[in-house]
Amino acid sequence: MVQTEPLWMWLLFSAAIIFFLWLDLALFNRRPHTISTRESLVWTGIWTALALVFSVFLYAYYGFSKLGENKGLEFLTGFVVEKSLSVDNLFVMLLIFQYFRVEQQYQHRVLFWGIFGALAMRLILILLGVNLIAQFHFLVYVFGAFLIVTALRVGFGAEHDIHPDRNIFVRLFRRVFLVTSDYHQHHFFIQRDGRWVATPLFIVLLVIEATDLVFAVDSIPAILAISKDPFVVYTSNAFAILGLRSLYFALSNILNMIVYLRYGLAVILAFVGCKMLLSEVFHISTGFSFVVIVLVLSITVGASLLHTRRQNTATTSTTAQSSHTLSE
Repeated sequence: MVQTEPLWMWLLFSAAIIFFLWLDLALFNRRPHTISTRESLVWTGIWTALALVFSVFLYAYYGFSKLGENKGLEFLTGFVVEKSLSVDNLFVMLLIFQYFRVEQQYQHRVLFWGIFGALAMRLILILLGVNLIAQFHFLVYVFGAFLIVTALRVGFGAEHDIHPDRNIFVRLFRRVFLVTSDYHQHHFFIQRDGRWVATPLFIVLLVIEATDLVFAVDSIPAILAISKDPFVVYTSNAFAILGLRSLYFALSNILNMIVYLRYGLAVILAFVGCKMLLSEVFHISTGFSFVVIVLVLSITVGASLLHTRRQNTATTSTTAQSSHTLSE
């Protein structure tokens, strides 16, 4: 049965998110600037702390009962799943910014306004997915099979290839609106000859939003394997997106070090896909799912860092040996 929280909870959550986003843009990032690693980590810590506080709120709201324990754990598990799956999205965002040669001080503005589109799209997909499963239960198996196919594609597929000019949203937009050839600082639109004209920065925003839609289609079924409560699924998605986009500026320089990321994500997608397929035969608890997901992520990151360290050591050793040979 789908749990429906009261309207005031939805409104309070939305108001809180808007307030913190206002603080981000109007107070801390009023002037475009390059986001430092320290600033990025501070905001990531704030969003993560808020997510943990929110999980405690869910426990308390349901009176620390069994239902409260389930809702709180479902939220945390969904938060970890969405955050881990969204890390892959960071690679694509990095490539998009590099492709369009967007200066670092303007990247935060694109990601900030991209948040609103991402939250709106995910809310629609979540409500649609929850209602479809409630009315047509067999879709659980469809989503489960889809996740396993996605896991195979992520684990054994090709590397990301960015072709923004082929993006259907960009092509349609260019047919209707004029776009300047040069950037105009942080502006998405400027006035020229009495009419509004888009800048390449708005095209970047369109590509980011289109990319997020593709990732949402992959990740939403995975979250629905954890919980069927629209409020829990949406809030865990929202906190993960907000925190991860803040973390982008700290991770952008080390993303290439997590070489085994896609394999870890493939294992997580396959696991939640199997959970959906076996839901009527064998129940896998949320607590067990949380442990498995955290364990897979820990092994993935640990193995990646170890591989990178060994590779750097081997490179240093080879360089030193070559220098020694030349000196002789």
